[in-house]
Amino acid sequence: MKVLLLGGGGREHALAWKITSSPSCEQLYIAPGNPGTASCGQNIDLNLHDFTSISAFCRASGIDLVVVGPEEPLVLGITDHLRKDPYLTDLIICGPSAEGARLEGSKAYAKSFMAEWDIPTARYGEFNREQEEDAIQFLDTFSPPYVIKADGLAAGKGVLILSTKEEAVAAIRNMFGGEFGPAGHTIVLEEFLDGIEFSVFALTDGQHACILPVAKDYKRIGNGDTGPNTGGMGAVSPVPFVDDILLQKVREKIVEPTVCGLAARQIDYTGFLFFGLIRVNDEPMVIEYNCRMGDPETEVVMPRLQTDFLELMIAMNQKRLDKVEIKSDPRTALTVMLVSGGYPGTYPKGLPIEGASTKSKGETLLFHAGTRLSKNELVTHGGRVLACTAFGANITEARNRSYALIRWLSVRILDWTCNGTIAGQRAYFWRKVGSIRS
Repeated sequence: MKVLLLGGGGREHALAWKITSSPSCEQLYIAPGNPGTASCGQNIDLNLHDFTSISAFCRASGIDLVVVGPEEPLVLGITDHLRKDPYLTDLIICGPSAEGARLEGSKAYAKSFMAEWDIPTARYGEFNREQEEDAIQFLDTFSPPYVIKADGLAAGKGVLILSTKEEAVAAIRNMFGGEFGPAGHTIVLEEFLDGIEFSVFALTDGQHACILPVAKDYKRIGNGDTGPNTGGMGAVSPVPFVDDILLQKVREKIVEPTVCGLAARQIDYTGFLFFGLIRVNDEPMVIEYNCRMGDPETEVVMPRLQTDFLELMIAMNQKRLDKVEIKSDPRTALTVMLVSGGYPGTYPKGLPIEGASTKSKGETLLFHAGTRLSKNELVTHGGRVLACTAFGANITEARNRSYALIRWLSVRILDWTCNGTIAGQRAYFWRKVGSIRS
């Protein structure tokens, strides 16, 4: 098969690595890709918003499968565009239509969908800019902390959890005032759910769904899971507290009703479906949907997935995912994300990276997220820079191997120190012009 993978982050590097492990992969193109994905296939300079050029490339290159990594092209309708091309009728697309992607693109739409199909989630209210005072009054129906979400895509930063009403009121006014642009013109206020979060990923053919290895990510920047939210500082799979009983509840109460609801609405949905979940009193509840794989969870899910990726894509296209057996590596996979100093705020770019060209081997994998080549030198190019993934018999062993990989890099980036525990652990790589944090 000839495959086009859209995206250029750590998630896409992990997907590219997995795709090329399939004997059926004849050629992999990644658009735009990064220096890490270049080791898996051929990077192509395509604008992810230029759907016409993407269609033309698929036709010219004889692409059999398109895998859409990030959410924005899906929300904007890349799948719909490709499906309308009369010369691409046999193209397999891993990614939902724009209507299906609204589950991620609009928090209000997702909550309404869950309410309609009786999918367990937090009590909520939806408000637009003309309802600012109503939104503020609605806060009185909750006890703190307060959960406030921008309705649209906000680069993973549009969800706030605030401890006082004064902070919540200020956040409402700021969102309606343009803090997140159009994404915050409508907001969702939610009841805070007290529990522990985890991530479930399913692949659906529109009729059936198979569940991939379960993961848990860690989003806050500081030690002990404190500080501002980020795109993700680390992840682990499997999740110790997600047993067969809890996973069966997830399947019966959340995954299956979601797929049935999409089918009942006649929504074209073939691809990944992410369920951001929380366990409350041993019951799973939905925090959010995503219409694609998560990041950095993909960096632990794909290494544990032992089922052939392209065979999964073919089964998805033929609507026989109910016949597929998902096989997983029994070992623990853990990833630690190295991020630029200052992230998730302002941070420098263009810092040289040494040691990252080392081939992944044995129990460790290095995935590129925010890197680029500058005059043949690998440099930082984003907030999240590298994902250091390792296998182990347990969390402790996997963590130790991940940090051994980090130490290998740190020798070449200068001094480092680390402290804390599991995904809350932080390593600091200091340079005169900035730092990289994990």
